[in-house]
Amino acid sequence: MILVAPDSFKGTYTAAQVAAHIANGIRSAGGTAREMPVADGGEGTFDVIFQGLQAQPLTVSTVGPWGDETTAVIGLTQDGTAIVELASASGLNMPTTQIRDPLTASTYGTGVLIAEAVRHGARQILVAAGGSATTDGGAGAITAIEEAGGLHGAQLVILSDVSTRFSDAAQVFGPQKGADPATVQLLTQRLERFAETLRRDPRNVDRGGAAGGFAGGMWAQHDASLVSGADYILDLLGAEAHIAASEAVIVGEGRLDSQTGQGKIISAILARSRGVPVYAVVGSIHEDLGRYASNFADIITATDGPAMTAAGAQIAARKR
Repeated sequence: MILVAPDSFKGTYTAAQVAAHIANGIRSAGGTAREMPVADGGEGTFDVIFQGLQAQPLTVSTVGPWGDETTAVIGLTQDGTAIVELASASGLNMPTTQIRDPLTASTYGTGVLIAEAVRHGARQILVAAGGSATTDGGAGAITAIEEAGGLHGAQLVILSDVSTRFSDAAQVFGPQKGADPATVQLLTQRLERFAETLRRDPRNVDRGGAAGGFAGGMWAQHDASLVSGADYILDLLGAEAHIAASEAVIVGEGRLDSQTGQGKIISAILARSRGVPVYAVVGSIHEDLGRYASNFADIITATDGPAMTAAGAQIAARKR
């Protein structure tokens, strides 16, 4: 049996679609496949956890990062866990009628989602922190939560795919959100000032810079746990047992590069493979990959569904 455990190909194929294409190729070549779509706190995390926890959807009215009215779906489980996707309310790619100004982008809408989860009885709230438009240190979310009366004892767990610290959030992620060098400096100064107003100082906490400092703000003001999205999801899915029962593992993502080894889902799977060969099916390979390539039995480039299916068949033929 071959375990098919890809991440999404950002903006083109969901993790479930990639897994299905590759698995179809394996089966067409006479092999057996187990599909296990994964994520690491970024794109696709909500869907993976929603399915893994068998949650029920709840549509919530909220606002986008620049104040546009919108709706977002949160997940609720029978045992009191809620799943929130930050990008669904504070995401970089959300439509807006306003100027996409990185200085004004706010996490207020994500705070509304968290508060609504609390109102529906959630005792634990998982927040997938990838894809934000914001660098407000979580200030907007903190305001929304406080306006709604607080968390009432609910525990926040922030899932991220980065280890960046709070004060570095603007420098590392600001340019991706439209910030020029002068704006990055202003954002950094604002984060520094904001850190001094919080219950705890978030500046020296790993992962505090996720989602433009949102993670650090939640840690400082509301005692949130900051965890690796990759490890959380692999534990949730029982990945180690599935890997141990497999003759090979196929991972995948849109672009394999030097950052893949820095807390991303593929590196987490490699760490748990324990001698099981790992193949990578990816949309592209960055020229800086270097020695990281030696972690894989093979790396196959596949940019569309038929190519993914062919890759699955190719790997299955090798394992026969």
